[in-house]
Amino acid sequence: MKIYLGSEVLDTELALTFKEEQTGMMFRTNIQDSDSMLFVLPSTAQADFWMKNCPESISAAYIRPDGVIQEIHHLEKNDTNGVFSATDNIRFVLETQDGWFTNHHIGVGTLIRTEKGSLSETFLQGRQ
Repeated sequence: MKIYLGSEVLDTELALTFKEEQTGMMFRTNIQDSDSMLFVLPSTAQADFWMKNCPESISAAYIRPDGVIQEIHHLEKNDTNGVFSATDNIRFVLETQDGWFTNHHIGVGTLIRTEKGSLSETFLQGRQ
């Protein structure tokens, strides 16, 4: 699915099922600048992501239900310690190549959209 972050566009894999969420980007090597995965969490809560079986570090944006980036974190390869969000208002997580957000000048406060509208409109209609 294409997602839009300001002037940037990513063709993003979706992690919608429990199995997809648990697997994420495990076992991947040679993550490219265009590689990304969007997690749609089952409810709005404090996010907690870790890097078990992930041989490359990544960057992760913790995103509010309205699709605005709340926090951006570095997730260290093979680190099984969770990286918790500072708030309990996270509904989506976007994983990218390590440093992608900095390299593309995308920061906290950036709104993420899809061709269907906001992340909330795309994924949460009737599921709030």
